[in-house]
Amino acid sequence: MSELSGKHGLIIGVANKRSIAWAVAKAVSDAGARLAVTYQGERLEENVRELAADLADPLILPLDVGSDDQIQDVASRCEEVFGGLDFVLHGAAFAPRDELTRPFVETSREGFRVALDISAYSLIPIARATAPLLEKRGGGSIVTLTYLGSERVFPNYNVMGVAKAALEASVRYLAADLGARNIRVNAISAGPIKTLAASGIGGFAGILQVYRERAPMKRNIETSEVADTARFLLGPAGRGISGEVIVVDAGFHIMGL
Repeated sequence: MSELSGKHGLIIGVANKRSIAWAVAKAVSDAGARLAVTYQGERLEENVRELAADLADPLILPLDVGSDDQIQDVASRCEEVFGGLDFVLHGAAFAPRDELTRPFVETSREGFRVALDISAYSLIPIARATAPLLEKRGGGSIVTLTYLGSERVFPNYNVMGVAKAALEASVRYLAADLGARNIRVNAISAGPIKTLAASGIGGFAGILQVYRERAPMKRNIETSEVADTARFLLGPAGRGISGEVIVVDAGFHIMGL
């Protein structure tokens, strides 16, 4: 029997076939889970529906993580169709493009608000809305996606670095809040990958090259490697881990020079 057979999960943040969230969806689906997959707006709906055709009987739902009402609607549909949830992947992140091109000191108040709202705060109402569904299954796992830019300065990452720092702090506070309900909350800090989100960061190719040169494993990572870590954290094998940031970056983060 597959490790996630009979389990139900919610995957948030799929944009296209290169999305880390999509790699996670494939990994947990292949392990036996049935999924609800969300899409952000009509522009991405077709992409997500085409990809989801490879999943086993998925539930496909619209979700703007900036809307508490839509978050609650998704949770209600998951409860209606699945009865409960065993895990949630939060892969939503966004900052206005201008905030990733001009100097950080010129970050606008509105750009800061949007980046922090979508990329960090959204984890909180998603956890709040899905916690009762996870409890119905005796507990479960919530995993979000972060990046080393939360701790160190990377060119043009700017306000997203601040948002990821807030996201990681939120992971710890949520883990403390929800642990008594047997709900675990963790983050995966993935090395740079050519995703739709990464395409908005100037000089991204140079960052990839630096990772290849300096990481102990002398290469970049693949989405499948992040997905395998997510499958571990989302499933029963990760049942003793909460409040952690697990780094998957071929070892880059350990290096000084």
